[in-house]
Amino acid sequence: MVDTTFELGLARPTDAVMLGQMSRDLVEDGLKWSWKPSRILKMVQDPDSVVLVAHTRIELAGFAIMEFHDTRAHLNLLAVKPGQRRKGIGKAMIRWLEESCRVAGIAGIYLELRSDNNEARQFYESLGFKAGETVEGYYQGKVNALTMIHHLMAPDVESQRP
Repeated sequence: MVDTTFELGLARPTDAVMLGQMSRDLVEDGLKWSWKPSRILKMVQDPDSVVLVAHTRIELAGFAIMEFHDTRAHLNLLAVKPGQRRKGIGKAMIRWLEESCRVAGIAGIYLELRSDNNEARQFYESLGFKAGETVEGYYQGKVNALTMIHHLMAPDVESQRP
């Protein structure tokens, strides 16, 4: 049985330190740390961004950072602590963000992930994301990225938007 005892909500400024540490340990492992607490705090305070957190009864279990633009959104980061994975937290965060995009009239969500991260790729594909191109050396000139997109509107509708 899947444990669904978590709640989603907007991050508070006081969450920035923990989110930075999670990014360093779970997302940026092996790279120079770029999503430090100060950068995450700016995203928390940015009206064109959402920093979403998932709390269990015990801990901050996951987070996602998304920037909203005119017709598209960019998922900058998504992380779930290893002990909390496969409990629906990542999926719930993506669905929450998708609904926010739909309300805002956003046509699609874009993201990049390490090209060798097959688990993440399968996760995003299971939620409707499609693989795009590989970008050589995207991460600090060291690691290739795979781009992915999830169209929330039909692609022909998206191309007609201003």
